[in-house]
Amino acid sequence: MRKPHVHASAKLPCFPGPALSDGEIDESERRFRSLIDAMPQMVWTANPEGGVEYYNQPWVTYTGLTIEQTQGWGWEPAFHPDDLQPTIDRWSSALERGCEFEIEFRLKRASDGVYRWFLARGLPAKDVDGNLVKWFGTCTDIEDQKQARAAAERANRAKSDFLSSMSHELRSPLNAILGFAQLMASDSPPPTPSQRASIDQILRAGWHLLELINEVLDLAKIESGQVSLSPETVSLADAMRECESMVEPLAQQRGIRMGFPRFEVPCFVRADRTRLKQILINLLSNAVKYNRERGTVEVMRGMRTPDRVRISVQDSGAGLSPEQLAQLFQPFNRLGQEAGPEEGTGIGLVVAKRLIELMGGAIGVESTVGAGSVFWIEMDSAPAPQIVAAGAEPAAPAKAPVEDGASVHTLLYVEDNPANLKLVEQLIARRADMRLLTAATGRLGIELARAALPQVILMDIHLPDISGVEALKILRTDPATAHIPVIALSASAMPDDIKKGMKAGFFRYLTKPIKLDAFMDALNVALESRNNDAVHGE
Repeated sequence: MRKPHVHASAKLPCFPGPALSDGEIDESERRFRSLIDAMPQMVWTANPEGGVEYYNQPWVTYTGLTIEQTQGWGWEPAFHPDDLQPTIDRWSSALERGCEFEIEFRLKRASDGVYRWFLARGLPAKDVDGNLVKWFGTCTDIEDQKQARAAAERANRAKSDFLSSMSHELRSPLNAILGFAQLMASDSPPPTPSQRASIDQILRAGWHLLELINEVLDLAKIESGQVSLSPETVSLADAMRECESMVEPLAQQRGIRMGFPRFEVPCFVRADRTRLKQILINLLSNAVKYNRERGTVEVMRGMRTPDRVRISVQDSGAGLSPEQLAQLFQPFNRLGQEAGPEEGTGIGLVVAKRLIELMGGAIGVESTVGAGSVFWIEMDSAPAPQIVAAGAEPAAPAKAPVEDGASVHTLLYVEDNPANLKLVEQLIARRADMRLLTAATGRLGIELARAALPQVILMDIHLPDISGVEALKILRTDPATAHIPVIALSASAMPDDIKKGMKAGFFRYLTKPIKLDAFMDALNVALESRNNDAVHGE
């Protein structure tokens, strides 16, 4: 094995080590060795070419190698075989550069043959002319830290798996509850007023329960450090318009007048677009829900500093006392509103605070009892995004279902849950342009897809035999089914689940409970995609 070599006369200006004369080095080394022999930590010295000259007693005790055996390159037998060459490579690089270094490797303990992780640190010493004359270093046992890190990573993975599983298990029954309630609400003939009132109560409670599930899981993911953010340049005007359209119906129901800032000059911030909208919607909906009858909500924008943007949401509600303000960002604390008419989880503001801080922002509130509150968030401003490509066509909107009398499209739904099958069956029954085939297992679904060649496939992820992702891979390898758009419909709704699904190749990833408009839109877009493929001969 080639050993690295560096001449003692080489100039190595990379690290300005202490400049010492030859006589000073000899005396300093004698005192140095007498001191380090008494230390519990491994300490070593090496010559400029990298050969070890000295190890203290802890090395001898741990490895079972004497100082004489270790001198030169005799330390190699103590190393784990997998770590030896990488260590030599790193050591060679450090010798060539003459700079301080850190290397991790495993050393075998003589008493029981067990390998433990160590961190070696090296420091070069140079003479008055700047020539490298010696290396000084230590070896520190880091096995416990490695084990602790690995245990923490395992715990995080287990927690992530638990959250994903919990999300799935909670959403599956909710899918049937909300799905059938929506069907009953839009049935023909319409429900009676009494039935409608009961259905509304089911829907209201169901959507509230879904909101609670989402927020609890969201908070747990944030607290465990597993939330993923995608910072980008976001137009505040665009984000504000989207939030306004979502909150305005709630405000109109309650007679609340809302005012939003006008953006004569474009304003951009550095943020995760989805999470920013989540924060704004939480502040806006709270301002509406906890307002007085026919009150107002005023949204304002300001620049705290040239590179810091503040968005404020001012309401005309009852305001908060100093005691309530002190408890504002505590999980599940609704500040005495538990018995009030407004539904809530007491989690939304906590999640908003964690998210805005993860994006480098801040959140705060100012309030006066009887006069209302002002909630604000601050973010870093960002320059306008640069146009990197021109001529891109906007995405075509989804077309409405084809009229009666046109060709009938086949939809294959692969799902083992009878309630989910029944729900989609009733949804598709309302469309004259579609017929439904169903399969309760992934393999049966693959066989039906090959036999019937449906225009669209709807695929559950958790199936009794193979997963929906595995079924998708098999369909993609068969030329007969490779071009059929496959839409995932799953109760696994964590962001990582959706990301993995889209990466696997699903045309769309829909989550349960089903939202009728989104479901129908996805079917229409998938059908349009198939029609376009047919026109161009696939």
